[in-house]
Amino acid sequence: MRTQVAIIGAGPAGLLLSHLLGLQGIGSVLVERQSADHVRSRIRAGMLESGTVDVLTRAGVGERLAAEADHHRGVYLQWPGERHHVDFVDLVGRSVSVYGQTEMTKDLMAAREEAGRPAFYQASEVTPHGVDTDRPHVTFTDSDGASQRVDADVVVGCDGFHGPSRRAVPGQHQRVWERTYPFAWLGVLADVAPSTDELIYAWHPDGFAMHSMRSATVSRLYLQVRPDEDVADWSDDRIWAALTTRLGAGREGWELGTGPITDKSVLPMRSFVTTPMRHGRLFLAGDAAHIVPPTGAKGLNLAVADVSLLADALTAWLRDGREELADAYSDTALRRVWRCTHFSWWMTNTFHRHGDDFDAQLQLSQLRRVVDSEAAATEFADNYAGLPIRFG
Repeated sequence: MRTQVAIIGAGPAGLLLSHLLGLQGIGSVLVERQSADHVRSRIRAGMLESGTVDVLTRAGVGERLAAEADHHRGVYLQWPGERHHVDFVDLVGRSVSVYGQTEMTKDLMAAREEAGRPAFYQASEVTPHGVDTDRPHVTFTDSDGASQRVDADVVVGCDGFHGPSRRAVPGQHQRVWERTYPFAWLGVLADVAPSTDELIYAWHPDGFAMHSMRSATVSRLYLQVRPDEDVADWSDDRIWAALTTRLGAGREGWELGTGPITDKSVLPMRSFVTTPMRHGRLFLAGDAAHIVPPTGAKGLNLAVADVSLLADALTAWLRDGREELADAYSDTALRRVWRCTHFSWWMTNTFHRHGDDFDAQLQLSQLRRVVDSEAAATEFADNYAGLPIRFG
């Protein structure tokens, strides 16, 4: 099989890249180790920056997003006795949208199927070859057990941290930057209407808590826990009690609605960046190149920014013969990656209890600065709502 771009990984990043390339007449083949149903059902991030919404809309896959997403002007920042609303629209003229990754994936899968773009799911032994030559290819075993080979001009790894693409870059050409945090999130999905109109980020002496949402009937909530926390130790009653305390429910007329918890998981917190994001004719995007803690809601949005940039670069190279954008891809993408990595680090260190009481007072000082200073609030809003994404 021959194509222009072989894409390893058919999550949102790979699906969106294939779609954007297809709009420009660039052929691609997707290779994914999981089943389509598994990819479609993965519960991940749900906060979309304004730039991400703009990319999806301009690419023709934003119709359901526009109709069903919850569009938020800002977020609440809270600590005991105080809650403050930071209005992104007033500060920087941009909003954010809550739209689950599962829904975005469904939209992109539907677009791929409608366009008839080829994809192999449940592929095993996926391996990129010859990425430092002008004839790269990808081999794998398909779901029927048959050996397959895809020859391409370019290979793109959208296959996450554990995928084969990142490992195809020789160690002597790769540098890794990493930070592991001493806490994690206990994340839960609950069949209960959200108790807040916008997200709540809560600092509390017992640890961080967050109230998010997935829809008008489903809430997404988080509690700071130890990285080695056993989910089995957290009954539904214990979870709701901790959330009630940390979110300050029951005070000033605000109540936390409770309901059946349908999913519980512990999410480790880490920052990871590998450089460069290109080696020969292999390009890395999304979690294959970088991971951020979820506090800043940047992971999915960074992946969208990567593939939007990469779609332009590969179109210019493969269709028009201009290589300058492809040559600049890694450096250009990494400028945004490090900005978002810093913001995610700042959010994580500011809201999570760690260190001693001196550190706690520094955290509260940081939060008060954001709500008391228009300049600080604007900087916060500019980062959270998202930097503009280059597209087209």
